Amino acid sequence: MIMQKRKLIIYLLLLVLTRGYGQELNLPVFTQYLADNNFVISPTYAGIGDNLKIRANGLTQWAGIDGAPDNQSLYGDVRIADRSGVGLSLYNDKNGNTRQTGIKFSFAHHLILDYYSKQYLSFGISYNINTFRIDYENFDGGTQHPNLDPFVTDDRGMSNNNFDVGFLYRNKGLFFSFNASNILKKNLDENLRVQEPRLLLNYQVYSGYTFKGRKGSRLEFEPSLFYQMFSSDSRSSTDVNFKIRKYNRKEDYLWAGVSYRFLNDQLFKPLNVGPMVGFQKSLFYFGYAYQITTNQLASYNSGTHVVTIGLNFLQGISNCPCTQSPIRH
Repeated sequence: MIMQKRKLIIYLLLLVLTRGYGQELNLPVFTQYLADNNFVISPTYAGIGDNLKIRANGLTQWAGIDGAPDNQSLYGDVRIADRSGVGLSLYNDKNGNTRQTGIKFSFAHHLILDYYSKQYLSFGISYNINTFRIDYENFDGGTQHPNLDPFVTDDRGMSNNNFDVGFLYRNKGLFFSFNASNILKKNLDENLRVQEPRLLLNYQVYSGYTFKGRKGSRLEFEPSLFYQMFSSDSRSSTDVNFKIRKYNRKEDYLWAGVSYRFLNDQLFKPLNVGPMVGFQKSLFYFGYAYQITTNQLASYNSGTHVVTIGLNFLQGISNCPCTQSPIRH
């Protein structure tokens, strides 16, 4: 029993440390993008809608485990002119003995491919500034493992600049977006962290279809997929999602959904699965998501919790349908 606990502790420490080394490959994406905030996925969504949209997310992964990943982020985007939009992202990510903070500046431009069939094409770009730091003084693996990583000998931090680019195609209720994140290789001092990957490039595909229920029901359904692949080692994962919204006459709504995440080489072994709920009332938005961890850590944590609070204000309908909110019931 004691040996099993020791093995578990070592496993957790190595897992947190390994995730720290891969942390800069991408910020943790769980279900924040499903809280009516597609801008989390791609800069191409900046400016689509009739409001200045602000979303604040709080994410706690593996709740109940000391040093487990914890993330806070703030997203905002707004339309400028009729066919363009800008956005800003701020984030802070804590994972054991690693810290990551950053900011993204985004721009998107939207085009009409066909006015009558409602086909639109959008292009987006983000400029990213990211700071990554390791806290050496907190590394303590005990007498058997006095130093978990021989290359970490003191506190160190570094900053990197990078870019994201993407495109978005929309055809009535259908949407398909492709995004490439961190397209530049990272500047790395080989004397500091030789085991850390230099290639940060990763790809995301987000696609789905929004359709309405029977006439007069004011229901809206949205199945979607989110695919992510890392160039450094070709590992990839997929989210299978389903959402339903119920509108009232004031365009306020309640929504609920479920998300299922798996590695693409382990289709029937989900990493996370769980429900989501939320509502929008006038200017205020709230969402909550819970994901059950299905790996070896399941017995030692209470899952992952994501809370989203948002505001939609400064309403102004665009003269161009390519940036207008979808027409409801």
